[in-house]
Amino acid sequence: MARFQRFVNPLFPLPALLVAAILIFSQSSYALLPKFAGDGEALPSLAPMLKGVNPAVVNISTYTTQRVQQNPLLNDPFFRHFFNMPRQQLQPRERRTQSAGSGVIINAKAGTVLTNHHVIAGADEITVSLEDGRSFTAELVGSDPDVDIAVLKIPSDRLTAVRLADSDKLQVGDFVVAIGNPFGLGQTVTTGIVSALGRTGLGIEGYENFIQTDASINPGNSGGALVNLRGELIGVNTAILAPSGGNVGIGFAIPANMAMASIEQILQHGEVRRGQLGVIIQDLTTELAEAFDIKGRQRGAVVAQVQDGSAADKAGIKTGDVVIAVDGKPIASSAQLRNAIGLRRVGDELSITLLRDGDERRVRAVLGSAETAVAATAVKALHPLLAGVGLKDADDNKGVLVTEVKPDALAAAKLRPGDLLVSANQRRVRSLAELDAALSSRDEVVLLRVIRGRFANWVVLKKG
Repeated sequence: MARFQRFVNPLFPLPALLVAAILIFSQSSYALLPKFAGDGEALPSLAPMLKGVNPAVVNISTYTTQRVQQNPLLNDPFFRHFFNMPRQQLQPRERRTQSAGSGVIINAKAGTVLTNHHVIAGADEITVSLEDGRSFTAELVGSDPDVDIAVLKIPSDRLTAVRLADSDKLQVGDFVVAIGNPFGLGQTVTTGIVSALGRTGLGIEGYENFIQTDASINPGNSGGALVNLRGELIGVNTAILAPSGGNVGIGFAIPANMAMASIEQILQHGEVRRGQLGVIIQDLTTELAEAFDIKGRQRGAVVAQVQDGSAADKAGIKTGDVVIAVDGKPIASSAQLRNAIGLRRVGDELSITLLRDGDERRVRAVLGSAETAVAATAVKALHPLLAGVGLKDADDNKGVLVTEVKPDALAAAKLRPGDLLVSANQRRVRSLAELDAALSSRDEVVLLRVIRGRFANWVVLKKG
């Protein structure tokens, strides 16, 4: 079974003839390479570029003190007396462990080092080692676990920083170079290409928008640099997909632009203060598109709930709206919308394009601060598609509560006891009576908005 491992590295070497052919046709890349060997033969090489980048990539060693678990029998006075055990053996013991990772210097004058949060998480001491052999004890400035980014500070003495690229301009097929510290061996360079962009839904981080690469990534490469052929940082190596525990050419890196969004806030506030739109969203599926009478192959994120008094509420966003763009950039999924909002600051103003009742409209929203989730509302219904589902009025006239779902019910795969139904066929329902009025026994498809715990979803019920 495939599993993700959060220790990253680069890419495998491409055939020399393929690299040579591509570099010959790329003037900007070819300019980095020596034109001729000693015997006059043309030998493309990445060495000139790496001479400028390698000093900016560092090895990171972390030290953690862990308390060793002792046998519970040692806490028994009779056991200790019977075996005449010395008192010093009863004292808690500690063990000091060490692990290795990688990092990148992004500001030489300030001594700023970028790495992964999981590289330094829980560390008592962090040591940064440079290519020239120098080592420094690093200070943790702050981190963002949701993106898996951490910022360290070391003395700004004769440091070299990597240049940053605009990772939004990356394309599948672009050549990349990965640099890191695999297995603690020391600085290692590998090459490959961008295999895919915008990878989400992997369950590795809170916010995911990974660059996928065929890099040979291994333990110790986490936090290392993924650069283009100009030697510019385009990503931070973070994880690999390893079905058998080894590298299979599927690695993931955090885009440089995504990392910098967190770094800027960490450097300014010591933490990340994310803006909040105040909506609960889900992907626009084929079923939902049919239920909302959306034509074509439209993609987007459906608003399942709007929090009272939130930025979305103030902007006039309503449940059932489908967000299709933010600041002019298309939104294809709920994960993409979550990234677009979650990486912005409190107070940022966004232009949001949405579909409502088949019409496209734009609203402007000013992102607010994190808020406690608004208490969920509920909904209910009486219909052949709800046969086998027990329903009752919820407290405070908030909706209809699902009390029972029989195993053979048509809705068994969609509803569960405790769900609250708050709308039916896009009509707000606060009671069984309103639910009954919103439904027709002739309806072959029923669209419900369901509150489950702190979350809300649109649910489509239909026969077959």
